[in-house]
Amino acid sequence: MADDFKVYWQPGCSSCLRAKEFLATRGIAYESINVRARPEAMEELASLGAQSIPVVVQGSRFVFAQDLGDLARFIGVEFDRHALPPAELVERIDLILAATQRYLGQFPAADLEEGLPGRERTILDLGYHIFVIPAAFLDAAHGARLTFDYFERTPGPEMRSAARVSAYGKGVRDALASWWRAADAGRLGTLDTYYGIHPTESVLERAAWHAAQHARQLMALLEQRGIAPDGPLGAAELDGLPLPEEVYDDEVKLGADASS
Repeated sequence: MADDFKVYWQPGCSSCLRAKEFLATRGIAYESINVRARPEAMEELASLGAQSIPVVVQGSRFVFAQDLGDLARFIGVEFDRHALPPAELVERIDLILAATQRYLGQFPAADLEEGLPGRERTILDLGYHIFVIPAAFLDAAHGARLTFDYFERTPGPEMRSAARVSAYGKGVRDALASWWRAADAGRLGTLDTYYGIHPTESVLERAAWHAAQHARQLMALLEQRGIAPDGPLGAAELDGLPLPEEVYDDEVKLGADASS
């Protein structure tokens, strides 16, 4: 039916999970299309003019669903929320990255190369991805275009250890702090992203909750091994961020076979 919604998503994608929850909590039915399980789905998106996920489609219309305001307008619902100020978001990101450094150090070395369900991503890749999120924001803040490909990066052979990925994360934390010290908080402007032109504050908020969601997944992976996370994320890191309710997509559970 032309009026039916479709959600194109992939396992482990925080924005995908949040978009699906946004629709479900508003009673909006949709067809769920996992692009990893159905490779031709990306060709379907390309025919519409989209080359990234999550994307919500209705007939010949589509919206990039990284920004909930964009998604709300697309489906025709009211959506208003109070966002944390940039200074608070920068502090939250630093706390989340510090926690990620701690969590990576808690995994047995052999477990770091364990695959995650539904896609070609290991635990070490997930930790690296958390640091890539604010690094991508910083590149955009310095004038580059924020592309979807940035978030598909994985650590090279020279970085395949918790210590080396953590060291990369420390560099990102330092760079974020340096950017904020030099920033004019009253004139942050806009950033060019693969999902449109958005206020810098909005992209910074997305970096904060996106990193936090994946850090929650690292915590779940530790707990799955009977390891208590060193300094679990709580109110100081998470309150006020527009996180998904669930830690992982209910269509692909942590602990499931990675090839399923």
